[in-house]
Amino acid sequence: MQVPAGKKVYFLSDFHLGAPDHAASLQREKIIVAFLESIRSTAAAVFIVGDMFDFWFEYKHVTPKGYVRLLGKLAEITDSGIPVHFFVGNHDMWMRGYFEKELNILVYFEPKTFEWNRKKFYIGHGDGLGPEDHGYKLLKSVFRNRLSQMMFALLHPSWGIGLANFFSQKSRRKTGTADDVFLGEDNEWLIIFSRQMLAKEHYDYFIFGHRHLPRDIKLTDKSHYINLGDWIKHFTYAEFDGKETQLKKFC
Repeated sequence: MQVPAGKKVYFLSDFHLGAPDHAASLQREKIIVAFLESIRSTAAAVFIVGDMFDFWFEYKHVTPKGYVRLLGKLAEITDSGIPVHFFVGNHDMWMRGYFEKELNILVYFEPKTFEWNRKKFYIGHGDGLGPEDHGYKLLKSVFRNRLSQMMFALLHPSWGIGLANFFSQKSRRKTGTADDVFLGEDNEWLIIFSRQMLAKEHYDYFIFGHRHLPRDIKLTDKSHYINLGDWIKHFTYAEFDGKETQLKKFC
């Protein structure tokens, strides 16, 4: 695929809308919407790389309340012919067709490879990749299990969504500021994973979210690891102009 002259591919992740409360979430949502509007004239494609919401579960006839500004803006963007891609994260993996049918957004449950202008990208949220973290990988397999999702769907939405939000907030309090600490290139699991992938096949860019730490790290002379940061503290994103990818800050 080619990026047209004057156009760019944009990447952003980790909005965690809904957390820590409605007022703070709404303020961030308005900033994200303003960013999306600001790039409409130059966007060849938009990639949202996971954890758009702090919790999201689609019942058969019910979706979580709120986020109308963001969802409306995404619909405007796709209606105008700009493709939007979404990679599910560990907080919003329970997608069941709403984004595809109502918003015309392409949804991915696993990392995926893309190529523009002969530059090869490996893109994914990043949760569960790399060595260690076996406890989370087991938990993820349970959450992804179709039977587990069917059982959760039996709960009334008021109970199910309320319960999920409670545990999400509890988990956030427990982890505290862990996402603020960079462990070093030899200890960050996503960097280790990127190097392992690079040993098997060349990629120009590895694009991930999940860690909330904006980083552009040179793995080799021709390959970069880019973590997109978040829209809670950093308000960072990446853009590919057809030649190179840069990590930038919106506000």
